[in-house]
Amino acid sequence: MSTLAGLLAGAGLEPGLAGQADLSGADPALPSSFRIGEAAQASIAALGLAAASLHAARGGAMQRVAVAMDDAAAEFHSERYLQIGDTPPADPWDAIAGAYPTRDGVVRLHTNFPHHRDGILKLLGCANDRAAVAAALLRRDAIAFETEATAAGLCVSAMRSFAEWDAHPQAQHLATTPLVAIERIGDAPARPLPATASRPLEGLRVLDLTRVIAGPVAARGLAAHGAEVLHITGPHLPSIPTLVVDTGRGKRCAMLDLRDAGDAARLDALAAGADAFVQSYRAGSLAAKGFSAEALAARHPGIVVGELCAYGWGGPWAKKRGFDSLVQTSTGFNVAEAEAAGVAAPKVMPCQPLDHASGYLLALGVVAAWHRRAVEGGSWRVRVTLARTGLWLRGLGRIDGFGAVPHAPELVVEDGPFGLVRHLPHSARMSLTPAMWPRPAEPLGASLPAWA
Repeated sequence: MSTLAGLLAGAGLEPGLAGQADLSGADPALPSSFRIGEAAQASIAALGLAAASLHAARGGAMQRVAVAMDDAAAEFHSERYLQIGDTPPADPWDAIAGAYPTRDGVVRLHTNFPHHRDGILKLLGCANDRAAVAAALLRRDAIAFETEATAAGLCVSAMRSFAEWDAHPQAQHLATTPLVAIERIGDAPARPLPATASRPLEGLRVLDLTRVIAGPVAARGLAAHGAEVLHITGPHLPSIPTLVVDTGRGKRCAMLDLRDAGDAARLDALAAGADAFVQSYRAGSLAAKGFSAEALAARHPGIVVGELCAYGWGGPWAKKRGFDSLVQTSTGFNVAEAEAAGVAAPKVMPCQPLDHASGYLLALGVVAAWHRRAVEGGSWRVRVTLARTGLWLRGLGRIDGFGAVPHAPELVVEDGPFGLVRHLPHSARMSLTPAMWPRPAEPLGASLPAWA
């Protein structure tokens, strides 16, 4: 079975849909020893085919989906192609983020959010200075510091090889879980799909409570095929400006402070009109405010809840915070890429493929759950994990890939609230309903918390 057919089958869709795809190109699409191009092409095509199939189930004609591997691989680091005005975006990385040697290994710090940075500095007892951080970490052991930081709710990973990761209890737990977990979590009558529309997901509403890359990419992918996406964030929550612009296409963005009972009630009222509620907050965060998947399904039968996390919902790391760069480090990719390139220092992959692939896989799962809801009813939960996506990427095999030539795709130009913005088009080329984002990205809080 092809990679694409396997993704469709894993989501409960007909694997034969893969025959409607026109896939071109071959790895290496990016300078990596992993098949990132294949992962990008397959995950983006799977979402396109799921949307096309849903459109056909609504009475539209079935269509073909073409995805060129170079375009898909470029979309896996879409944030790097973004131009606001005449300049590329600023480097989003904090000054002390990155990999550091310790007394017995290497750790990677993620400090892009101020509270994460300040927590690391407090733990190390040093100044906000890269040299001071480096000196402090040379007095620490890698695993011990990772454990201490994890217990403090901070974002640190010790570097492991694949063999070391595979022996870890969290890896052994993830090996027993599906890539895209789709679970019925409540009863509800079958909900017929909206009548035929000009776009596959038109008329379906998505609440997007996600940040950074993976979750926002999922919601952006759904918007590309016509879903109405309302992004909700809090006025007190940090963000990364470049990513707000890159992943905000096709969405309206509103502010609600869930610490306020009135705003929590407003979110619940929005959920009553939503077809999907997608979130990527740390485990238990939204549940404590009454927005667990089970609570949402009880109050709003028929809703599809999409959830995304770094390391999974079971096992010893169920509550460990993480980002793509950290998961690459802890699960063996930095060591493997360094070995393949013949270098001693930790080597990152050329993009953040665990984030982007997980985003498209989560969107695939949401559309697959809408298929099921239309036929058999029910409320559904879809779960995707960055580390489990990494296991899938490993399973695609290795190549001699460091000679790949960067792709130079044509950019789309739009004029909106951020001025003149140039960005990548969506790489899934639909034969009948072109994927697009009619709404340009807008600042956080620019819209009211209401459906259009």
